[in-house]
Amino acid sequence: MSILIVGEKPSVSRAISAVVGASSTKKGYTEGNGYIVSWCVGHLVGLKYPNDYGNGWDQKWSFSQLPMIPENWQFQVTDSTKAQYNLLKSLMNKDDVSEIICATDADREGECIFRYVYNMANCKKPVKRLWVSSLEESAIRKALTTMKPMSAYNNLFNAGYARARADWLVGMNGSRLFSVRYGGKLNIGRVQTPTLAMIVQRDSEVNGFIKQKYYTADLNCGEFILSSARIDDENAADTLVSACDGSTVTISSIKREVKTDKAPKLYDLTTLQREANKAFGYTAQQTLDYTQSLYEGKLVTYPRTDSQYLSDDMAQTALDLAKLCDTYFGFGISHTPDITKVINNSKVSGHHAIIPTSGIATADLSSLPSGEKNVLTLIATKLTCATAPAHKYEAVKLTGICKGTEFTATGRTVLEMGWKAYAKQSDKKNEEKSLPAVSEGQTFTAAASKGEHFTSPPKPYTEDTLLSAMERAGNEDYDEDIEKKGLGTPATRAATIEALVKNGYMERVGKQLRATDKGKELVTVVPDEVKSAKLTAEWESKLQQIEHGSLPEAVFMSGIQQFITEMCSKYGSVDKSVSLSDGGNEPVGKCPKCGAEVVKGKFGYYCKGKCGMNIAKVYGVELSDTQVKGLLDGKSTSYTSKGKKTIVRPEIVENPYNGKMYYQWKTERGNKNG
Repeated sequence: MSILIVGEKPSVSRAISAVVGASSTKKGYTEGNGYIVSWCVGHLVGLKYPNDYGNGWDQKWSFSQLPMIPENWQFQVTDSTKAQYNLLKSLMNKDDVSEIICATDADREGECIFRYVYNMANCKKPVKRLWVSSLEESAIRKALTTMKPMSAYNNLFNAGYARARADWLVGMNGSRLFSVRYGGKLNIGRVQTPTLAMIVQRDSEVNGFIKQKYYTADLNCGEFILSSARIDDENAADTLVSACDGSTVTISSIKREVKTDKAPKLYDLTTLQREANKAFGYTAQQTLDYTQSLYEGKLVTYPRTDSQYLSDDMAQTALDLAKLCDTYFGFGISHTPDITKVINNSKVSGHHAIIPTSGIATADLSSLPSGEKNVLTLIATKLTCATAPAHKYEAVKLTGICKGTEFTATGRTVLEMGWKAYAKQSDKKNEEKSLPAVSEGQTFTAAASKGEHFTSPPKPYTEDTLLSAMERAGNEDYDEDIEKKGLGTPATRAATIEALVKNGYMERVGKQLRATDKGKELVTVVPDEVKSAKLTAEWESKLQQIEHGSLPEAVFMSGIQQFITEMCSKYGSVDKSVSLSDGGNEPVGKCPKCGAEVVKGKFGYYCKGKCGMNIAKVYGVELSDTQVKGLLDGKSTSYTSKGKKTIVRPEIVENPYNGKMYYQWKTERGNKNG
């Protein structure tokens, strides 16, 4: 008899195969030593789209279809990975397979990826869960001895499955509802739309900002400068400068305070993505990809985590790793790493913080691609900083009096560099100059001048600041130690950003993320409840409660269904006061089927009248813009591919069953000369 192990990716499964001794390679799996090890290649099975249900949902979009709430949720096998699904199905139901080990990624998505396949294959065999945060051999061996039955992770699956259905209900219903209401194609997403709304709001604040000029009177005392408070009236500033220039300024107060900057926490995924964007300009998706590659290369622990702490049992491991980081990254630490700073069992649920593994001691780090090397260096640096002493400095504030007005200067003197000796990012606060030694009552002759300043506009979002905003959404009324709500999860935020860019709602301008006209238009027309960051964050909080077993999944889904039903009822009519653009696309001709305008979309040319007319490829060959425009003018076109000449021409014919006229693209193929 054999035990089947199902991983999420081939690279992960190979690491497991090496540990269990499944060394014989077959097509789509390995086997040996009583084990068969295969993999899912991501989502092999997913929820069906509305068009695949029937129920009239596959007809032209209309209000009458809504709300679409499946009575029984149905799944389908992904076309591109059908062969691997069929292999897994046969392996799961193989007579000599007595038990299955689920070794997909240890998170919500990983749980769903496995169970969708397991359920679709109608498998009933017992399943144990392999839960690992590192692909090192020692970690896998330890995890194999502490497996729990699949039922122990039912809440995790319930949360993931509820998230998938909620996204389906909000996205599919919202997209159809508002597309029909406003007469244009709109993509609504449970997390995407509130995220886009934040970007549009920030862009509006940036574009609408009117800078204000203000002034200060600055007194040059030789080794330091004292400045007045903000002065809005220029005449008042000029008067004060004239009065103080050449006058005596007396030091009235010296305040000294020793301050401490605690060492930073370890990385969760979002913090790593933010700092990699700040340091190297990497997108959130790039950072996730680099970290995933390092994880599969056994150099860092599991990336998709929302924890910044380690568990109690990792204390010795973390100490050893901190010393390894010093050896292989050359930090030159002179302290004993304080591991207690990064240990907190109560703040580690699914996965601990991202740290390097002992694999850095044997790997050729110099051969890593630059992206992976940079991210690994950030992770190693963070472990070094997090376990280093605090940074201490003396903050000094001088107050001087001149002509009855207070002037101040601030400075700092570093007492102990602590963890900042190893930090790679520049620290503007650390660059503040120290002040000279002065005493109360000491006097100086001031050279006065007027300083001109401007109020600063809000800054456009970058990947760094948007990730931070997504993480904080909905947390305004809570302290920093409560469990995060936010938009999406660390595992999904990168995909949300990429989807907004791909769908044309947002664009990257250097490091900035700016809404496009199409994105602004969507946010302008959809109502507040659809783009509410607070509401979406509340939903994410409820998903976390499902995951922890404190909220029944049925209660959450009932609330989502009620929200969708009310939304479809409230907005289920055409709003003629709004006219949507077509993303700047000019019409290129008239539809041969219904006469409406034809524009170019993401997947080719289509009819704005939504009659179904579209044209992009013929026999797999993409037609040029000129060819398509010619066809719309009633002209034939042709091309040659693989020795075959194809002629395409528009044709209006009569339907013999109902007598109605309809169009078709008539194609004729021959040889190269025919």
